[in-house]
Amino acid sequence: MSIGNSPEDERPFPDESQEARVSVGRALQQARIAAGLTVDDVSSATRVRIAVIHAIEADDFAPCGGDVYARGHIRTLAKAVHLDPAPLIAQYDAEHGGRPAPTPAAPLFEAERIRPERRGPNWTAAMVAAIVVVIGFVGFTAVKGGGSGSDAKSQVAQGGTSAASKSPSPRPRKSKPATPSPAPSDSAIAAAPQDKVTVQVSAPNGRSWISAKDHNGRMLFDGLLNKGDSKTFQDSSKINLILGDAGAIELYVNGKKIDDKFQPGQVERLTYTKGDPVAG
Repeated sequence: MSIGNSPEDERPFPDESQEARVSVGRALQQARIAAGLTVDDVSSATRVRIAVIHAIEADDFAPCGGDVYARGHIRTLAKAVHLDPAPLIAQYDAEHGGRPAPTPAAPLFEAERIRPERRGPNWTAAMVAAIVVVIGFVGFTAVKGGGSGSDAKSQVAQGGTSAASKSPSPRPRKSKPATPSPAPSDSAIAAAPQDKVTVQVSAPNGRSWISAKDHNGRMLFDGLLNKGDSKTFQDSSKINLILGDAGAIELYVNGKKIDDKFQPGQVERLTYTKGDPVAG
């Protein structure tokens, strides 16, 4: 009878370093299922589209539109299913060419809020208003002087007395109310009406997915804003925004620029009303 190792002793120990690591998408899917959430639930909570969530859970990050957006979506979905996003983002970076330059940590989603800004005098808006007044005065003078050359000469000679005596002449013009435009143009942002909220979203620094809704929750826009494009939204009381990459966006609210220091890849949910931004 020989003494030696039994067959059980000769079995190799498992090499944990060689075990397949759970992929980023699979980890998010398992956490979602463990939390008892459906893809629709996660989409409603994060505003990430259902098709994008399905793609990420299948480890297909192409629909995200780039590494910056993919990291933002991974962070958003991880928080929604109660996972720490840092290991998942580190794993994604290791599998997709390394980590980009670090950016300051910031909350991915914040509660909807109104961001009042303390402002000094807005000289740009004042200049635009002055130009509008001058153009209106010139047009008013041209209408009065359009009847004949003699009337125009008389009007110049008589000065203020002639203008006062003919002041009732523009009354017929008031009978033709201006037809409201269905959507404000980008050039109208500087002279935004005070009885409405007007928000201009532009993407001078890169492209970004954006979503805009009115005060009733009706979708005004949901899509990708390419670099150099802009969109203007208007409502009687409130505009709700979601910015997929706030670092690429510039905002003008009621004719005033919003100078929030958004970071690249940061997702922001914002709400503005017709009183924003509050002047200091």
